[in-house]
Amino acid sequence: MSIKFSLIGGGVMGEALLSRLLARGIYAPQEVLVSEPRADRRSLLAERYNVQVTDDNRETTATDVLMLAIKPQVFEQVVAELAVSSQPVEAQRLIISILAGTPLSKLEPAFAGLPVIRAMPNTPATVGAGMTAIAPGSHVQPQHLELARRIFQAVGEVVEVPESLMDAVTGLSGSGPGFVAVMVEALTDGGVAAGLPRAIAAKLALQTVKGTAQLLQETGLHPGELKDQVTSPGGTTIAGIAHLERAGFRSALIEAVRAAYGRSQELGR
Repeated sequence: MSIKFSLIGGGVMGEALLSRLLARGIYAPQEVLVSEPRADRRSLLAERYNVQVTDDNRETTATDVLMLAIKPQVFEQVVAELAVSSQPVEAQRLIISILAGTPLSKLEPAFAGLPVIRAMPNTPATVGAGMTAIAPGSHVQPQHLELARRIFQAVGEVVEVPESLMDAVTGLSGSGPGFVAVMVEALTDGGVAAGLPRAIAAKLALQTVKGTAQLLQETGLHPGELKDQVTSPGGTTIAGIAHLERAGFRSALIEAVRAAYGRSQELGR
């Protein structure tokens, strides 16, 4: 059976995508080839998923989809290897890049004439709860977008955005898990400060954040509406919210997203 999906880079995000694509039957193991320079990772991926592995990027070019899941600093080296491949790069039908800070203006010349999609998944993709934004290049057709959607829906939700918004995506959903993790840690510390054992405080904090997100998603409630529902007159919640407002909680989160957005712009230059 011919290779339909090639992956260059078998790290954490690459494996997350690979595992979900196989689990959902989007690709069969014999249709997948992973190129990874580390021998231990190649052995693990081959044993765990029964896929083909290689340390030669040139072997990945005869495929329907080639996904780049590498560090941006090795991009030029990888492209140079593909350019001298015995299998012409034109044999590929779709290139998908999840390289941080690498714009289409750099990706498309490396794969001249081919459809290229830039994608930004986030770390919850590793547990199938990710958020991925995709930005199509100039040669992308509707069937390419549909295929990219199917691939990233295997690890969560997908939105399509113009590339001009990818830095904003990075600032919000790309960096957002870090902000939420800090919030969960702070809620836990607050519980400990109020007298709870840390293990119980951590469980309460984590489930509260998870449950609130699920409630908002499933009911379609505006966050402000849910906030109003749980703030009774003179009660505990409004007392806590008043303190958050005095401490600039909203502003701090807004500025955190803006700072991450700005840094993403800098990295892409």
